[in-house]
Amino acid sequence: MAGARSLLADASPPSPALLARPPLEVAPWLLGTILVRRDRRGEVVAAGRIVEAEAYGGADDPASHAARGPTARNGTMFGPPGRLYVYFTYGMHWCCNVVAHRPGEAGAVLLRALEPLLGEDRMAARRPRARRPQDLTAGPARLTQALDLDGRLDGVDLLDPGAPVGLLDDGWRPASWLACRRIGIRQAADRPWRFVVPGSAYLSRPPTLA
Repeated sequence: MAGARSLLADASPPSPALLARPPLEVAPWLLGTILVRRDRRGEVVAAGRIVEAEAYGGADDPASHAARGPTARNGTMFGPPGRLYVYFTYGMHWCCNVVAHRPGEAGAVLLRALEPLLGEDRMAARRPRARRPQDLTAGPARLTQALDLDGRLDGVDLLDPGAPVGLLDDGWRPASWLACRRIGIRQAADRPWRFVVPGSAYLSRPPTLA
């Protein structure tokens, strides 16, 4: 616990310019950064290092929510980079994304898996059926449940130190990353826009290369 607190004390929000790039560039860059959950006092109560992220573009990506233009559901994808885009899927799960795109465009990076750093007990309480530490945050719906993220947080500025959800960078990055096919979609599933930390025990699924 003390080690995690010290690590977070040395981390800070990334520059907005780093997220004002195409999702395909931002997704691998996000590997190793830290997603944090804060309480009402602004104290970090849970945190995890991103080990799996999936890029979604705009009009150029038929699998993206933004492919057909802005709607009430996807409006955050067209807003400022660095915001949290949260959506409901399959009538039962929340998923969260980091908005990332060039000016005048749309896009986001789906967060698919985290390696817990802080607040595992809190995560376990929210996911009582998880049998292993890996089961807490290995999957987009699992991590939102573990960190208590839902539609009320859609549009939150992840770079605001006082926001209930934040993105931090302590400078750590994996020695390598792997690009593989996206999963859970029907259109453009063959695009290698899913990025993972090889060998991580917290991946939602093994890399899909073909």
